[in-house]
Amino acid sequence: MRADEAVPLGRTGLRVTRLGLGLASLGGLFAPVSDRDAALTVDRAWDVGVRLFDTAPVYGYGRSERRAGAALAGRPAGQYTLCTKVGRLIVPGGTDTQPFWADPPPGVGPRRDYSYAGVMRSVEDSLERLGLDRIDVLHVHDPDEDFPAAVSDAYRALAELRARRAVGAVSIGVNHAPVAARYLREVAAPGPDCVMLAGRYNLLDRSGLDELLPLCAARGVAVMVAGVYQSGLLADPRPGMPHGYSTVPEALAGRVAAWHALCRDHGVPPTAAAVQFPFGHAAVTSVVVGARTPDEVEDTARMLAHPVPPAFWAAARAAGLLPPGVPVPAS
Repeated sequence: MRADEAVPLGRTGLRVTRLGLGLASLGGLFAPVSDRDAALTVDRAWDVGVRLFDTAPVYGYGRSERRAGAALAGRPAGQYTLCTKVGRLIVPGGTDTQPFWADPPPGVGPRRDYSYAGVMRSVEDSLERLGLDRIDVLHVHDPDEDFPAAVSDAYRALAELRARRAVGAVSIGVNHAPVAARYLREVAAPGPDCVMLAGRYNLLDRSGLDELLPLCAARGVAVMVAGVYQSGLLADPRPGMPHGYSTVPEALAGRVAAWHALCRDHGVPPTAAAVQFPFGHAAVTSVVVGARTPDEVEDTARMLAHPVPPAFWAAARAAGLLPPGVPVPAS
């Protein structure tokens, strides 16, 4: 599979590349990134064929959106798909701060707001930071933070923006698959066009398969999968690496070790297995992976194209790492 392979984004009329670049890292996730490195990282993504980019106001408190807009400025209109999110406004003195953003801009912070007016303001603010006049995919970010407002007021605003073609597609961005399934069932028709699911459909956590992915497949809702490295555990599980775990639970550490051992036995890089696994499910259109350097982008593109033989997936089933009903990519 190639990073530059373009496929339809469900029923939207948009097309997205199989590999997307997540821009949280360029907002300073866990460690600071310079403006220059951010621009070079997006440039390398473009060079390897990536045309799907995902950001959010909360990523570095506006910094990721500004860097995304600057890096994409001058790129051919209509030749890439840009996603951002609503649900948090970046305001002076915002108190809903998060501890993992390195060196955020001083004096501002996020404030949760899923109201109709708040969503409309968030879109205006994002367009200003991005320097664009249109957003391709707009996610309701973490709707579980205020589910009643997110499923009603926020969706009403997004549906209106979609109807007047101010956005190309309406989506939700979630970390919990049951939240997304509930959202799809309770929201007014026609509902979201796609879902971004982070950390819940990968080699270590397949909870997205319980209900959400079958529901999306049945409704024609496209799925973009993020968090395929399980916060970095499948890339580098060593203590001290920026994988978001202060202490890795013993059972999880055991499964991580088992996957790494299986990969060694078959000559398959763990990141290749991780980035390719979600494409076994028909609802998945793209995998979105973060990067903070050009080399990381290039490595991910190479892992997406790395051969993973059917025997590897068969061995994973035999070892109990994949249950029998879990779909795997075609060879």
